Formats: sequence, structure tokens, C-alpha cells
Amino acid sequence: QVQLVESGGGPVQPGGSLKLSCTVSPRTPSYYIMGWFRQAPGRERESVAAVDWTGNNRYYRDSVKGRFTISTDNAKNTVYLQMDDLKPEDAAVYYCNANDPRRVEVMFWGQGTLVTVSS
Repeated sequence: QVQLVESGGGPVQPGGSLKLSCTVSPRTPSYYIMGWFRQAPGRERESVAAVDWTGNNRYYRDSVKGRFTISTDNAKNTVYLQMDDLKPEDAAVYYCNANDPRRVEVMFWGQGTLVTVSS
């Protein structure tokens, strides 16, 4: 069983920055897709960004391109999401996800970390 533990959420003003972390135990294979999703109240969970442990297959949803950066630290088994220029519409619970692209039914989720954006 893979465990994902997120941290780094909290309150921030519009235009501010936060860096989310997701520690993975045990480390998933290099081809696994590591992603960040978010879910705002009353809305469906949506993908935000994704990458594999080699740094390939990088993906961002259009609304965060140029503002968010996903990265990995293989030595620490950690995936990061650097979020800059945050907007009120970015407020949500952010979830870390690990997915085996060879077996789509194999998917693991973290418990989520809350990001609030308001002045």
C-alpha cells in the first residue's frame, strides 16, 4: 500500500504563494504519474498538474499554466507544487495522487491539504 502525505496548505492573500509537498512511501516506480488534484466546495475534483519521477510527462491545466510548477525530489520521495500568483478561484482542498499508467485502476490518494485564498 502506498501512502501519500500532503503538507503546506493554509491561508494566503491573492497574489501570494504557497508550496505544497507530498511525501510518498514507499517510493512508486519511475513511470508512475504523480499528480495534484483539487476540489472546491460544490465542485468536482479536477486535475491541476502531473509529472513522473523522471520529470517527463509534465502536465498543467490551462488555468494554472505559468503560475504553478510541479517538481520532484527523488532523494526525498517527495512531489512539490509551487503555486504563485494565487487567485481566489485556486482555493480548494488539494490532493496528491499516484497513478500507475499501465493499470489505470491502481491509484492512491493523500488526505488533502486546504488552500484558502482571500484578502
